[in-house]
Amino acid sequence: MSGWDSYRAVYGAELRAAARECTDHGWPVIEAAETTLLLVTGTALDVLEMPAALGRRVCTQLRDAGAVVPLAATPTGAWWFPVTPGAELPVELRAASGVVLHGDGVTVPAPPSETPDGWVHWRVAPALCGYRLPVATTIFHAVIDAVRWRADHDGHPGTQRPAGAVVVGVRSA
Repeated sequence: MSGWDSYRAVYGAELRAAARECTDHGWPVIEAAETTLLLVTGTALDVLEMPAALGRRVCTQLRDAGAVVPLAATPTGAWWFPVTPGAELPVELRAASGVVLHGDGVTVPAPPSETPDGWVHWRVAPALCGYRLPVATTIFHAVIDAVRWRADHDGHPGTQRPAGAVVVGVRSA
């Protein structure tokens, strides 16, 4: 058996174990390919997806509140939270760039799936919180606060700028 075949055999076992663990906890999954596991939304859970920058701010708020919730990250810069199913995305979040609520049978790649851009992975594994889902409105409120925080801090004097925007070595004439 070549090294690559050995890797595929081990990875396939890991993927099957992840599928079994999700299923054992009531999270519906489909093994779409030998490297892809899809989480099915709409019945047992929904998925709230957002850009990583916004997700980091949401995580800061949740951590400050002492909340530990499952969180996955994709290689394309999206983060997603599994949440209780059936909620409707608040009006304030419908206009937020990159914020999408997946429900009604939509599938999302679940860790440890391989995508063309890389691997989907858990930032906070569901086992750390006993596979308990956060109430969707709790996460919605954290996202709304994060969106408001970003709006209040973008472009105001005193906010940090990216290192590339800092002028270095300017002399007065």
